Amino acid sequence: MENNEVRTEKYLVTGMSCAACQSHVEKAVNGVEGVSSCSVSLLTNSMSVSGSADPQAVIKAVEDAGYGASLEGANGKAKGQIFESMEEQLGNKEIPLLKKRLISSVIFLLILMYFSMGVSMWGWPAPQFLEHNMVGIGIIEMLLSGIVMVINNKFFVNGFKALIHKSTNMDTLVAMGSGVSFIYSFVTLLHMTTEGSHEAQMALMDELYFESAAMIVTLITIGKLLEAISKGRTTNALKGLLNLRPKTAVLIRNGEEVTVPVDEVSVGDIYAVRPGGSVPVDGRIFEGECAVDESALTGESVPVDKAEGDKVSAGTINRSGYIRCRAEKVGEDTTLAQIIKMVSDSSATKAPIARIADKVSGIFVPAVLIIAAIVLVIWLVTGAGTGYSLTRAISVLVVSCPCALGLATPVAIMVGNGVAAKNGILFKTSTSLEQTGKAEIIVLDKTGTITSGVPVVTDIIPVSDEAELIKSAYALENKSEHPLGKAVADYCRTHGITLEDADNFRIYAGNGLEGTVNGKNVRGGNSKFIRTVDAAFEEKAKELAMQGKTPLFFESDGKLMGIIAVADTIREDSEEAVNELKKLGLYTVMLTGDNKRTADSIGKLSGVDMTVADVLPGDKEKIVKKLKEYGKVIMVGDGINDAPALTSADIGIAIGAGTDIAIDAADVVLMKSSLKDAAAAIRISRRTIRNIHENLFWAFIYNVALIPVAAGAYAALGVTMTPMFGAAAMSLSSFTVCMNALRLNLVKPYDTNRDKALSDIRNRLNELEINNEKEINTMEKTITIEGMMCGHCEATVKKALESLDGVVSADVSHDKGTAVVALEKDVADDVLTKAVEDKDFKVTGIA
Repeated sequence: MENNEVRTEKYLVTGMSCAACQSHVEKAVNGVEGVSSCSVSLLTNSMSVSGSADPQAVIKAVEDAGYGASLEGANGKAKGQIFESMEEQLGNKEIPLLKKRLISSVIFLLILMYFSMGVSMWGWPAPQFLEHNMVGIGIIEMLLSGIVMVINNKFFVNGFKALIHKSTNMDTLVAMGSGVSFIYSFVTLLHMTTEGSHEAQMALMDELYFESAAMIVTLITIGKLLEAISKGRTTNALKGLLNLRPKTAVLIRNGEEVTVPVDEVSVGDIYAVRPGGSVPVDGRIFEGECAVDESALTGESVPVDKAEGDKVSAGTINRSGYIRCRAEKVGEDTTLAQIIKMVSDSSATKAPIARIADKVSGIFVPAVLIIAAIVLVIWLVTGAGTGYSLTRAISVLVVSCPCALGLATPVAIMVGNGVAAKNGILFKTSTSLEQTGKAEIIVLDKTGTITSGVPVVTDIIPVSDEAELIKSAYALENKSEHPLGKAVADYCRTHGITLEDADNFRIYAGNGLEGTVNGKNVRGGNSKFIRTVDAAFEEKAKELAMQGKTPLFFESDGKLMGIIAVADTIREDSEEAVNELKKLGLYTVMLTGDNKRTADSIGKLSGVDMTVADVLPGDKEKIVKKLKEYGKVIMVGDGINDAPALTSADIGIAIGAGTDIAIDAADVVLMKSSLKDAAAAIRISRRTIRNIHENLFWAFIYNVALIPVAAGAYAALGVTMTPMFGAAAMSLSSFTVCMNALRLNLVKPYDTNRDKALSDIRNRLNELEINNEKEINTMEKTITIEGMMCGHCEATVKKALESLDGVVSADVSHDKGTAVVALEKDVADDVLTKAVEDKDFKVTGIA
């Protein structure tokens, strides 16, 4: 049965030497039935194919084009061993082979140059039988040149194989340039044997180009070696990630520690990590404490303290303490493996900017062959000698370089991805790396992105005795499951407050708590529940509420003890991060489902340009779509409800501490929960794109400038080029592109000194108003509810109502004590009432 399942397969491709090869492989594979897209990477010699095509058909298409291909992981590699295949792929086995070829070539080339220039031109010593024996010297030059060409036979094998398959490449140009030089020289040598006079033979010696034939392939080999070394350095970041993978793990079996290969670890196994050891797989600590260096994954240099119940990730280093963990994710499912896969896949994809170079590369070699033929004919027609005409044509062949065009984008993308990965920033595709820097508007989710997402105690305002207030509050809230109560308990626990017992403990849902502490009746809750609140403290409570904080009142035996305020506070670096985003020219918008008062408070503290409150998950997506009418939009979020907006934005950025759904929906993942990394991602993107522009400019200008020189366009001015100089220039062009890309390693992603705006978007959007009204016809019901005291209560009621069939949305306010429900069909009042009262709140009316 035919398998029409759409999937993405990765292949290893062999035999490619330049951008033209890459283009030919892509063209061949895209012609296979069932292939929806194909992306070939010359840098990593890999290919990603999407669609329902049979892998064997894909491999056959590549082989028919004159190259080799194999399915990644097909050579006996089991799941979990794919990274060994990737290491082999990046191992750069080409460098040792090129070094051997180069050394051998140089030895014979020096001997050849001794005879062709030293003996023939400068009268250097030679064996007696070669005195005045020009034919003999010519034969020695031919043999030495032939040896050098045999040593570098790869150019000829690949070049003419490509020619046979009608897919010419750089090797074709080199093979034809060197081959034509050799053949013309061989014919001239035969002609020399028919000339009897020494003077005639000496004249023909000037027409021998054996040294050019050998010099061309030797210089190109030098260029290939330099290119291989520099290309290898561009993948250092990926190699570094691969080297982080532990090779072994210490498992606990029958109470004893046993060292096994990491591939043998299964989910549920117990493993130990000693100080200085690497965590082998993702797991959770169940015994011991330690400090873990997570810099390899997050870029954060300060070790993180870990205790029982905390997660640890593969590849991180235990700096102190002995721990035992239970394996949760192994093999390709670990965080480190996913990062490696993400960086590798991103580098293998094509950035839109690469399309121009790809189109040029596809026709470049045939165009050069035509130009060389035209140049030869023109010089012959104008009366130049055959040797001179061939020299001009050969120079055109060997100076032309499609490699620089093909490498311009992928080497910069690879290095840019590496720099980002070192700093805990992961671009999923080359497109996301390119587009992130072009964004003009950035939309920020409040909870978990600008704020920490965890309520904390912000203010303690006692009537008189602060110690009594804190101890009494701790006794009550320690027994509460409410997020605000847990915030109070966590604060007291962190500050070493002694925990008192609370007897006769009772919870009044939506209002507060009551219990007996040291013989006194202690109550805590909202102002409606605590009847002893005076006007002064009511005013203080309003001030706190205006700041987005929730005031909790506490009284003892009917006397007010004071207020403890709790809030979801902004992260320490959020304000600085927002200022950096503004400096980069982005218009900043904060979206949140919270009420307007809380949203405005956080918006003012963080410094965003616009705050939009009371936004439902579906409305976030609509607002992002509206903002896209004004410019490219980045959406930053961390929750499940952010996923639709992350997908709708031009670029979705997920905070690393967020949910898996948000991370899956995003284009960029920030491993640290810091908004400053969003600004860093934009800087890396912009510097990478600038580097690509530089590379493309060099690649194009090189060919545009030197091909006319090689053709002899400026010969009248005395400016010409020999084939040897052309080969040297060709060998340096791709090396220059690679070295320029390596400059990206010097980028400092957190340096704000070079920040600047790319457009006037902030000026244009200052008067923008977001319309957050529902665009569908709905009926509304207003439910009056008692017992809600904070934003978390609002969220509970909101979730309960929106889970009902027929409910489009619920706008809940604990201040007003209401829930305005939008309905797409009639929902019975008793159904609405039950949904609310099941959450321990009281419904007093529905209108």
